[in-house]
Amino acid sequence: MLSKNKIKFIRSLELKKYRKEENAFLAEGHKLVGDLLGHFRCRLIAGTLEWLKKNPDLRAQEMIEVTREELAKASLLKTPQDVLAVFEIPQAETDASVIEHSLCLALDDVQDPGNLGTIIRIADWFGIGHIFCSPGTADVYNPKTVQATMGALARVKLHYCDLKALAGSLPEGTPLFGTFLDGENIYEAPLDGHGLIIMGNEGKGISAEISRLTNRRLLIPNYPQGNATSESLNVAVATAIVCSEFRRRML
Repeated sequence: MLSKNKIKFIRSLELKKYRKEENAFLAEGHKLVGDLLGHFRCRLIAGTLEWLKKNPDLRAQEMIEVTREELAKASLLKTPQDVLAVFEIPQAETDASVIEHSLCLALDDVQDPGNLGTIIRIADWFGIGHIFCSPGTADVYNPKTVQATMGALARVKLHYCDLKALAGSLPEGTPLFGTFLDGENIYEAPLDGHGLIIMGNEGKGISAEISRLTNRRLLIPNYPQGNATSESLNVAVATAIVCSEFRRRML
């Protein structure tokens, strides 16, 4: 069974302060937990007897059989599932060299955890294995972000870094794409199979400082062009459109 202290510990991981102190994050649901096992060191699995019987080969440092009532007390979800797990946050490593030979994403202060999780899932779908995030971007280990990735966190690596310094460290001529209202139509612009696609903040877009570093300005056109439409697209939706066009060209 789950003790009161264990429940308190699990629920504390909702806050970044305690995730940092414990160097741990929470994941809930059989698919998400199953996807993350083998990619992250698992400290704790709390599952119902039914779930544990269906998954006899899964292992963690601590395995606890719980009732649905106990799980509901520990869960951060409105509708708790059959299992939750606590994973260790891996040591952060930033390898900018991947940008020189593959397509990567950069997020300039994307602040909504749900948007971040969805973007990670989009990156996974389009075969983008690395996302570079500004320090102001939402925490990838926020439970809302983890849940929104739907397991993509197991395959996409996130790097938190100074985006200006990152861009400055790349070889001259490395494609640095950004989406702007005065950019070139993405469906007509030349695109590359490597480089960095920069997506901006939900309200402000790409910051002026990072904007000056981009050497390939792109526009997602509205239809029909010239008509009054919504002011902008959700950043996750825009990311999906941009990634889709890049991959379409590479087929």
